[in-house]
Amino acid sequence: MEEVPDFTHETRLIASGLGRIAGVDEAGRGPLAGPVVAAAVVLDPAAIPDGLNDSKKLTALRREALFDLLPACADVGVGIVEPAEIDEINILNASLLAMCRALEALATPVDHALIDGNRLPPGLTCAGTAIVKGDALCLSIAAASVVAKVTRDRIMVDLAQQHPGYGWERNAGYPTKDHIAALAALGVTPCHRRSFRPVHNILYQEHSPSD
Repeated sequence: MEEVPDFTHETRLIASGLGRIAGVDEAGRGPLAGPVVAAAVVLDPAAIPDGLNDSKKLTALRREALFDLLPACADVGVGIVEPAEIDEINILNASLLAMCRALEALATPVDHALIDGNRLPPGLTCAGTAIVKGDALCLSIAAASVVAKVTRDRIMVDLAQQHPGYGWERNAGYPTKDHIAALAALGVTPCHRRSFRPVHNILYQEHSPSD
């Protein structure tokens, strides 16, 4: 039977006297282009949308529907780190920074953050718990995964209009075959992450000689 996220972690913390619990997740660690985006979501236990799940297990249509529903029934914050900053501090630190920014963007500070992954962001301004594969286990993190994914996908569609030819509206900046081919043919844009090897190689002509 497929595992679905539940509200167990949040319920336990609320029962201990904590009022506001946020789930936090990010999207976009692997792409060659575009920002990394994190979201923080504080769900209302009495108004959790039906069908909420890890964004990777949902259809695009269902993600979009949940994304549109969540701001009306939850407190939602988004944090973004752009490519230049990713290059400066590396993608891991950028992902953790985006999580902190997402928490700071919430309407009201939280008592505890449930963070997807195996580490807490440095500089976290509240107590936190890291949960490996949290988006598949915890409803608040699942909600954050949906918000982060849809927000980032929409950003990449907009960037695709500004930089046509790379297929970002389809590949979201990930290193697909068509994106790599476009990099070679069209060159590097300001939206690309220069510290990522395929982009770095093109910038500095570090191509392996062909046999």
